[in-house]
Amino acid sequence: MKILGERIKELRLEQNLSTVKLGEKIGVRGPTISRWENNKIEPTAPNIYELAKFFKVSADYLLGLID
Repeated sequence: MKILGERIKELRLEQNLSTVKLGEKIGVRGPTISRWENNKIEPTAPNIYELAKFFKVSADYLLGLID
């Protein structure tokens, strides 16, 4: 899910957030965000929901199903 990591990072940087700050906003630790962005681990469905809600994008966008 390379696209997912890229999109999380892109959206995070657009809002000038550190991984720690984003993690605080959605209820995970900063290193977890970094692992998602670097495709080391994949977020769970509830995490994807929280990311989509926070960034005001669809889960389909995060997953690379739509542009």
